[in-house]
Amino acid sequence: MQYTLLILALPLLSFIFLGLMDSKLKAQVSGLFGTCILGTITILSYFTAFQYFTTQKIDGVYQKFIPMQMEWIRFTEFLHIDLGILLDPISVMMLVVITTVSLMVHIYSLSYMHGEKGFQRYYAFLSLFTFSMLGLVVATNIFQMYIFWELVGVSSFLLIGFYYTKPSAVAASKKAFIVTRFADLGFLVGILVLSFYTKTFDFGVLTSGNEAVFSSTAGVSFVGISVMSWALGLIFIGGAGKSAMFPLQIWLPDAMEGPTPVSALIHAATMVVAGVFLVARLFPVYEAYAPGVLHGIAYVGAFTSLFAAVIACVQTDIKRVLAFSTISQIGFMMVSLGVSGYGGHEGTGYMASMFHLFTHAMFKALLFLGAGSVIHAVHSNEMGHMGGLRKYMPITNWTFLIACLAIAGIPPFSGFFSKDEILSACYEFNPIMGWIMTFIAGLTAFYMFRLYYGIFWGKEHKHDHAPHESPLLMSAPLLFLAAVTVVAGVIPFIFGTPVSSDGEDYHIHLNMMVATISVVVATISIIISTIMYKKGDGVIANKLATTFKGLHKAASDRFYIDEVYLFITKNIIFNNVSRPIAWFDRHVIDATMDGIANVTQWFSFKSKDFQSGQVQQYAFAFLLGTLIMTAIVMLF
Repeated sequence: MQYTLLILALPLLSFIFLGLMDSKLKAQVSGLFGTCILGTITILSYFTAFQYFTTQKIDGVYQKFIPMQMEWIRFTEFLHIDLGILLDPISVMMLVVITTVSLMVHIYSLSYMHGEKGFQRYYAFLSLFTFSMLGLVVATNIFQMYIFWELVGVSSFLLIGFYYTKPSAVAASKKAFIVTRFADLGFLVGILVLSFYTKTFDFGVLTSGNEAVFSSTAGVSFVGISVMSWALGLIFIGGAGKSAMFPLQIWLPDAMEGPTPVSALIHAATMVVAGVFLVARLFPVYEAYAPGVLHGIAYVGAFTSLFAAVIACVQTDIKRVLAFSTISQIGFMMVSLGVSGYGGHEGTGYMASMFHLFTHAMFKALLFLGAGSVIHAVHSNEMGHMGGLRKYMPITNWTFLIACLAIAGIPPFSGFFSKDEILSACYEFNPIMGWIMTFIAGLTAFYMFRLYYGIFWGKEHKHDHAPHESPLLMSAPLLFLAAVTVVAGVIPFIFGTPVSSDGEDYHIHLNMMVATISVVVATISIIISTIMYKKGDGVIANKLATTFKGLHKAASDRFYIDEVYLFITKNIIFNNVSRPIAWFDRHVIDATMDGIANVTQWFSFKSKDFQSGQVQQYAFAFLLGTLIMTAIVMLF
């Protein structure tokens, strides 16, 4: 499997080539070049998946392969950073997810971004992001993952701020970069603590189950919490930042300022699931040495999921509805990992999280690209400027409806099967957790059909030009992703899912009680949404908004979390910390340095006459000095 190196090398070369050539290439040539490269990588990823999952298992377990690895930096006899490629069930699955969604975005963007200034730069940044994300998921050790983790942050910053002449896009890109950098500091500290005690960065060693690796952590604690809990908790902070978990979710909705295909790629399918992937990669360590942290991840995920779902119910910008939906669905995945055990049926949560990661990537990318198709037609993000578009955009209408049914958990669409497994794991962990997540699933169905009816039904908004269906290059990815969304849910029932916590195939068995409850809740939510929003008159919705005015306004303003951050940063940190430090720097540090410079300059001016070049003056100074020295000697 040495050819897998090409999966990383090709997008990197594409980024370098497109970046250097830039305007020297015609826009469409750049787009076609980047798309062809991505198509090649996708074929290689599919072949890798086929070859890996058809390889003979040993004792019923899929083996890990490292087709390429080299030592990069050695710190001690035991501790060193390697660069390599790790192939196991979750990394191979992620190769398929990333390349599939990225290819659809590349194809879609050929039409959506046509005529945009910086088209070549856009495709160069797409290649950089794809390279970074692929490097992250195949990393053989946690420090290599951290390197690509930061590259993902840089490339997402560039893509979010693509419209760099637009102040809101610049602010959004800075916000995303700064928030995730603070989170990544926790990740780095966690890596250092973990490697200090285990003497390794290697995932294979860390997840091998060898207790001797963690023997030095036994009995070591800080303020009553074990050192492993500290290390893994800090590592999770990095994952919480990338995956927009509360209270670090503030960057994701604003990141919708980037081009809509970028939202589909970064904020629906790949970057935001990096935190989920991180926890999954280290899951054996979390489960064995920090089960309390794992449960804490479940509670954070559940609160985040509920928080984001409530906000999504009142947003009017269609991309922001999808952004908060993404936060909520990532919360589902985190909950599923947090309530999971290891191996067999206890590992349902782990399997369900990875399964939902796959299905969510497809239908959420479909939703974002569908939203882009609508925006392309009406030139607005606001639902108030939409309505009745089903007559003008039949392909977008039907594909968007399929995605809404999938995320709502309606059978036989893929989201039903993956969400049902998550709910089953939650009920097994704690019935209260199960009911909470079922309620959130109901909210999901409600706000998604509120979005669907607001776009495609109700009263038509008057437009300067009649809306029309998107061109083939935009419609084809919608049809492909819709087809995947329809069939992906039944694949694990036929072939089993190789993505399990112990590496064995896990065959899904529907819990009919849980499935029935979730379908009934989703159906009721859709019916309520239909009654409130299908006609588009907004009478019932307005009455409810008036009745619950305080809650509605708070949810519309995202419960003022952004304002809290601004108050803390501006009024507390900037005014009470940064401003005094700046005063001290200007008036004490700078003044001291200026004083030293001024004194030095004064002495230089006063002493320059001693370097006049006149021999008589030098002789006089020498004679005077000699007389003074002689007088001193005679006196003492």
